[in-house]
Amino acid sequence: MQMLRWLLLPFSLLYGLVVYLRNFFYNHGIFKSYTFDLPVISVGNITVGGSGKSPATEYLIRLLNSRYRIATLSRGYGRQTKGFLEVTTTTPATEGGDEPVQFKQKFPAITVAVCEDRVKGIQQLQQNHDVILLDDAYQHRAVKPGLSILLFDYNRLHEPQLLLPAGNLREPRSSKSRADVIIVTKTPANLDNNERQEIGKKIRPLPKQQLFFSYLQYGNLLSLHDGHNKALGSIAPQTGIVVLTGIAYAEPLLKELQRYTSHIRHIRYPDHHTYTTKNISKLAEIFNAWPYTEKLIITTEKDSQRLRMPEFKQLLDTLPVYYLPVEARIHQPDEHRFNQLIELYVRKYRNNY
Repeated sequence: MQMLRWLLLPFSLLYGLVVYLRNFFYNHGIFKSYTFDLPVISVGNITVGGSGKSPATEYLIRLLNSRYRIATLSRGYGRQTKGFLEVTTTTPATEGGDEPVQFKQKFPAITVAVCEDRVKGIQQLQQNHDVILLDDAYQHRAVKPGLSILLFDYNRLHEPQLLLPAGNLREPRSSKSRADVIIVTKTPANLDNNERQEIGKKIRPLPKQQLFFSYLQYGNLLSLHDGHNKALGSIAPQTGIVVLTGIAYAEPLLKELQRYTSHIRHIRYPDHHTYTTKNISKLAEIFNAWPYTEKLIITTEKDSQRLRMPEFKQLLDTLPVYYLPVEARIHQPDEHRFNQLIELYVRKYRNNY
């Protein structure tokens, strides 16, 4: 792996030059950044792969949904459609993208939209909404959000800080200066103050930036077929679990399941993988051949959107397939401070227009 990084380093230098020039042009007004007359909150990261953007966006939806007309706007990565599209509860992931379809399934009352051009997307949404949440938009410099939230994955803080393709950085760490709020995500639920201080020294937020820490709270397993729930604690130590994932970083999920059983077989696909009947047939074959009396198939909430395609129904109908919902929680005693920060921004912005 080290040798591969060295071989890719020249390409990272070239990529870094392109990123530097792009940011320079935006910072100096050569490329235009648009602002809007309503609260726009961006959630994003500077790394490739999952830093917990979807749970963070869903946290904001829960916080604001009862008082404001919320719209989420995503690029809709992996979808087979183009342009602006409002996602409905029947939109498949192939048309709306994994995360937007998940948002709409969980929060049917809000508006969920996708558009590659976030400026055009906001222009379509701004008349009928109070707040717009931009999912995975830290690199979308054409929009200047009123509040920018940058996420760092706790589990990947110690990885080599190299740009693509030698490393996993979309931008240099110095790009964190554009953020208003930094959240270190996926931390242990019992993170102590000493470790918080050490992480703070590593990230080195600017005086204008507020630093928070969050962790994942898993819910009950939900049946892919009928939504029937099954408590995680009901998984016996002798249970065999086949885990199916098509996400960037599955380790937190595996670590959670290992609390209940050591009999885990992980079938891993790349992030946003488009499942085929061949993939699902292989899953069924592996599951049926596993010599356990008690056994389950568990996948992520995001993957569950792609498994609901009609062509998989016959293959999956007889299998005990469950997905594991997850929520982001801000560590105490800072949860109230974080909530207040978001609410004050929204209220203040709305009062100014």
